[in-house]
Amino acid sequence: MKRTVSIILTAVLVLGMLFSFTGCKSSDQTVIRVGSKDFTENLIVAEIYALALEDAGYKVERKLNIAGSVVHTSITSGEIDLYPEYTGTGLLAILQLPMNSDPDIVYQTVKDAYAEQFKITWLDSTDVNDRNGLAIRTEVAREYNIYTMSDLQREAEHIRVCSQGEFEYREDGIPGLTKVYGPFNFASINVYDNGIKYQILEQGKADLCPGYSTDAQLVDTEKFTYLEDDKGFWPPYYLAPIVRSEVLEANPQIAAILNAVSAKLDTETMVDLNAKVDIDHMEYDEVAKEFYETVCKGK
Repeated sequence: MKRTVSIILTAVLVLGMLFSFTGCKSSDQTVIRVGSKDFTENLIVAEIYALALEDAGYKVERKLNIAGSVVHTSITSGEIDLYPEYTGTGLLAILQLPMNSDPDIVYQTVKDAYAEQFKITWLDSTDVNDRNGLAIRTEVAREYNIYTMSDLQREAEHIRVCSQGEFEYREDGIPGLTKVYGPFNFASINVYDNGIKYQILEQGKADLCPGYSTDAQLVDTEKFTYLEDDKGFWPPYYLAPIVRSEVLEANPQIAAILNAVSAKLDTETMVDLNAKVDIDHMEYDEVAKEFYETVCKGK
């Protein structure tokens, strides 16, 4: 009888210890709060990072779709632990430093300044360069042999521009381009809503529009060609995860996890991923999961 009671008490004690241990493990599990900006590309990449962290055993809290104007405040205040940022944004918008077109210098500048001023670490950069630039109808590019900004300057008199009303006046538009490449005597410049600029080109109402190098529409190279900035006027906007240094020091393996994902991303890949959401109307988390499973994990 005593032996039976002893066995029962021992079993209860062991179960209690196991329950207590399990509970402690759950409550103490590191939670990483992953943020993103409020547009397709940033949502996709942030979700891929989140999936990689979960796959490594972290509990992830997603705080996605944050306005670009407040996302920096969100990480410096500790509301989020990491998000994908752009080197050019860090240099110009956050640090408010002079424009520089050398990608290595820009990366090292923001990396050093963020560590010192904000206690934030820039991890390895992806090869995604979401820079400013110009897209031209491919048939027009072929007709006039326009593939670089220098080519465009030479043939500008044949080109009709679809503008959003700022390209003509901003320093990173025609005024700045003119200083580097010379005058652009375009055939015409008409203003359209930004959301329909590629439609305007496709309909033949214009030949050229400002855009970003990872715009989803650029997936169709038979329709649109993105011009090379051959004199390096625009600053680089390479995408990289930034992490609160305090979080990284407590969880140093995060660097290897995210760097492995970043190594799989480049501009052409990003255009394809953006197109799946913006053109094929897939959900961004579906696109992220498909990419993570097939490319990052190699399934």
